[in-house]
Amino acid sequence: MAANDGGVPPILAHKHYAQPSAFTPENLLREARRQKQIASSSVPEICVLDPDGDILRSLVARGEARLDKGWACYHTQLYTFSRDGLAFGIVGCAVGASFAVLIAEEMFASGCRLLISVTSSGQIVPVRPPPYFIIIDRALRDEGTSYHYAPPSDYSQADVGLISALKGAFAEFPVPVLTGATWTTDAPFRETQSAIDAMAMRNLMAVEMEAAALYAFAQARQKSVLCFAHVTNQMGRVDGDFEKGEADGSRDALELIAIAADRLRSRVLP
Repeated sequence: MAANDGGVPPILAHKHYAQPSAFTPENLLREARRQKQIASSSVPEICVLDPDGDILRSLVARGEARLDKGWACYHTQLYTFSRDGLAFGIVGCAVGASFAVLIAEEMFASGCRLLISVTSSGQIVPVRPPPYFIIIDRALRDEGTSYHYAPPSDYSQADVGLISALKGAFAEFPVPVLTGATWTTDAPFRETQSAIDAMAMRNLMAVEMEAAALYAFAQARQKSVLCFAHVTNQMGRVDGDFEKGEADGSRDALELIAIAADRLRSRVLP
């Protein structure tokens, strides 16, 4: 480590949070459109991140999603679909903090106003048998991406207004929807029992890979992001694990997204 870093690890060094980035999603998308000969276009104002890809695969299999040929991202494809009269954009399989934030940056640069993430997660505190959903109100920052957006702290916080807007929204939902904190990690196969026990002592309900970074991005960029954890497993420590429900949980997840979007759109859309 260089002497002038003062013993600070590289991930915390030279982080000038008030300064703009020299590399922007707008410029990346501009060059991608030039190279791919794609005309400038906008994505729907409400977008979805589907890290597991089950929601998107289900929509495509039923012929309910259309490929958006104006999406200029180098790494992904964006599809559009409608639900309860609302238009959505969706990107599947953007797993992990850095990938999720890369896509979030590009979505907001392309016209998104509200981003909803629904990620599968592993149970930490055994509040009930999986599957069920958690509205993530804060996420422990045990990943790297959030530290490029916000100064060090234990947690990234959800927007309080978005959380409060969902109060009572899922009272009649067929699957339990809880509210609480999660543990965001970027090393899924290093979840040791000692670490899991420590997270349980913090009353963290589940472990996932995106929320802390997405919330840090949202706060730094003043964007509207809401993260759900779909608790589907106990990290493979029991037989018959990773069962999400009907259609790999996509039916319930789509209904959840539609309810959340309907509640939140008046807060974030013109």
